[in-house]
Amino acid sequence: MKPLSLDAVRGLMIAAQGLHDRPQPRATKKAVRSIIRQMHVLQIDTINVIARSPYLVLWSRLGDYNPRWLEELLEAGALFEYWSHAACFLPIEEYPLYRHVHESWIGGRAHQWLDEHAAVAKRVLEHVRAHGEARSSDFERTDGQKGSWWNWKDEKVALEYLFLAGDLMVRKRHNFQRIYDLRERVLPDLETLPSISLAEAHEQFVLHTIQALGVTKAEWISDYFRLSKTDTRAALKRLEKQDRLMPVEVEGWNVPGYIDPDNIKQVEAAARGKIPRSKTTFLSPFDPLVWDRARALDLFGFDYKIEVYTPAPKRKYGYFTLPILYNNALVGRIDPNAHRKEGIFEVKALHFEPGVVMDDALVAELKSALQACAAWHKTPQVVVRYAAEPGLAEQLSD
Repeated sequence: MKPLSLDAVRGLMIAAQGLHDRPQPRATKKAVRSIIRQMHVLQIDTINVIARSPYLVLWSRLGDYNPRWLEELLEAGALFEYWSHAACFLPIEEYPLYRHVHESWIGGRAHQWLDEHAAVAKRVLEHVRAHGEARSSDFERTDGQKGSWWNWKDEKVALEYLFLAGDLMVRKRHNFQRIYDLRERVLPDLETLPSISLAEAHEQFVLHTIQALGVTKAEWISDYFRLSKTDTRAALKRLEKQDRLMPVEVEGWNVPGYIDPDNIKQVEAAARGKIPRSKTTFLSPFDPLVWDRARALDLFGFDYKIEVYTPAPKRKYGYFTLPILYNNALVGRIDPNAHRKEGIFEVKALHFEPGVVMDDALVAELKSALQACAAWHKTPQVVVRYAAEPGLAEQLSD
């Protein structure tokens, strides 16, 4: 096989992430589950400007869909929540891979707190056992302090650490608030699930990363599931010896790329120039395509930073900017806000990367994507306040 071009690598990664342009039937709940399986992880974040991140990640791939389907899949047991790349929705069939995380530094920290606060941990666990599913608001604060983001009551901390230790699972969510229950009630067939060693779990995480990225350097792998670099290198060596992954040559790289051997036909087609092309869409800051900022810079030349924690006067682009994916490139970013009462989808600013050619095709694709995103938010009127190109804001606004 001839060496892959960087354009081929970008196209294969976009396709592996479900972001390629293809005929797409109307979205279904089954499609939501399928795309999460394809990515393997759907990161959870509570920042809610136009939509919370997991809903936006799904929209970028599926278009118009019902956000309630995500919670329904969680409650039906098709998904579970746990710590992966970060807090994530995960396919339930991958639960065995995470049982070791209960004993990792995450679980270890949880067990330490639970041991040090045994009385409150016991009280919370007994409450859940006796009364069924529970949430933080079921417990009154008794220490006289005022609650805040950084000052949780002990019962909320106990719920979180019992969850991280594996004693509780998230049964469902209501208004995005977690509702917990005993693990044996959420996952009653736990003991019938396969037993997977720690080394096997690492190998599977590496394989899932390669599947989710299409083509990847070794240095990009560990971030996807937050493995240590040592564990990643060891798993890569074992997998290479077992012929369970395939190294490929990439133009301009002095290290091999890795692909899933099951994807060889698509990779060979891309090497011959049949490269998947992206849809035009907007990406969450926590989308797997861009959450590794170093990878986004290395492969797409896109220097991205979320500025929600940057003081307003020091922001360069905006509070919660969304990268624009167009023609296999990250061509810019929008700073949006959805005003649902007024029915307005506001773009406070639209910035393009240096060298982007503003032709009719890009303008038409961008206008279509803005209208689709606005319609999904039920804010059909698009208003663009600022765009650097003269007249562009007026062209894109309704």
